[in-house]
This record gives sequence, structure tokens and C-alpha cells, in this order.
Amino acid sequence: MTFLQTALDGVWLIEPRLFCDNRGYFMESFNEAEFFAHVGRVHFVQDNESASAHGVLRGLHLQAGPHAQAKLVRVVKGSVLDVAVDLRPSSPTFGQHLCVELSAENHRQIFIPRGFAHGYLVMSPEAIFAYKVDNAYCPEAEVTIHPFDASLGIKWPLPLDAITLSAKDRAGVSLKSYLETNH
Repeated sequence: MTFLQTALDGVWLIEPRLFCDNRGYFMESFNEAEFFAHVGRVHFVQDNESASAHGVLRGLHLQAGPHAQAKLVRVVKGSVLDVAVDLRPSSPTFGQHLCVELSAENHRQIFIPRGFAHGYLVMSPEAIFAYKVDNAYCPEAEVTIHPFDASLGIKWPLPLDAITLSAKDRAGVSLKSYLETNH
């Protein structure tokens, strides 16, 4: 695997090595020793998977306080634009975001540490998104930052009227509101 540090401290782009032949391919999607050597020790406690149709935007979600979660995310079918927003107040990249295409074709993964909001927009007809987390989900600690908050500066590649949001995501708070109530 190749581990590439991104412009956001603690966020890693991980590219697995593919072994291809006439039968298809083999790859390691996770290797604890390599992961720990590059990223550090993270104890994942749960694997999650979701399926979504074209234009579905899930996010921007985070678990706040002691319920914060680090995530290792990948796409096993289709493609998404994956977005991580640094919400760590002491970080030099606070408020900045990273957008990366994750797909079943490029096999890329992103490690997102605690303290980030995360979301993704499905670009293919369907996408299956899989991820590991290092802390259990706590409904009371869930925060949704509105994905279209202009202060974030995220350039979504689909027209807004072609994007499907859940009611919860449509009701997301602005970054300013989040900061006023959480810091």
C-alpha cells in the first residue's frame, strides 16, 4: 500500500497494491502493521456499509466530544466525491476541506481522524460505500453541518437541484452555528 499525507494534517490517502491476472485482482484493503506504521495506532470497532443512488449526498456528519470517530472509508461499487472538513479548532487547517474521488476502479481509501466532518456525493448510478470507525455511534453526539454552507467553499460537481439530501442533512447547521454552540 502507498500512504500519502494530504494537505489536511492527519488525513491520509491510501492506495492499495493490486495483483491482477486473467481471473481478476487481489488487494489488501487493510493491513494493521502498515496502517499503524504510517497513520498511527487506531482501534477500529465497527465496519459499516451503505448503498446510495446517483446524486445522493450523505453528510456532512460528525460525532462530537468524547464520541468523536475516526474513519477509514472506501467505495466497493461505483464512485463518490468524498469530502472531509477539518473542525479541530487548534488545527492550522481548521475550516479547510479535502475532496477526493473514491471509486471501485481506483480502489483508493481515505483515513479521516477524529474532529472532522465527513460526507460524500454519489457520482455513479449507484455506489456502495464501506467504512471502519474507531468509536461507537452515539445519537446524542451527532452533528450535521449543512453541506451547502457557503463558508465551507465546497464545490459540489452536480447542480444543487440534482442532489438528494435527507431531511436531517437539509436541517444541518452552518459552520458558524456549530462553532458558537460547541466551542
